[in-house]
Amino acid sequence: MKAKSPKISATTKTEIVCPNDTNPMGILQGSRLLKWMDIAGAICAQTHTGTICVTAAVYKADFKNTVQVGNIISIHATITRTFNTSMEVFVKAYACSVLEGQPYLISEAYFCFVALDHIAKKRR
Repeated sequence: MKAKSPKISATTKTEIVCPNDTNPMGILQGSRLLKWMDIAGAICAQTHTGTICVTAAVYKADFKNTVQVGNIISIHATITRTFNTSMEVFVKAYACSVLEGQPYLISEAYFCFVALDHIAKKRR
């Protein structure tokens, strides 16, 4: 397999926090954010490998700040390491209030994805 630069598969996903994404206090649910981060990581992994990839693990997911309804979320995913059948993707999420306009880090995590072949077996 030909080596690829992580820059080629770097991914940015954007979301807006809606009321159904939050808890009763109007704060973004961590599980919703992790879902968005997982999707960005999967797109990054699949772009890098050219095949379907599935989440094998999430390591060290840190939630650093809260996010309110109406904030815009930018999620950045980059391949950090590759192995025989899997890869590590580092994902960072930032929030930005439309009124204030200053992005701030809200979460970061390492995801491990496994590349699959056409019959859903680990691809080498």
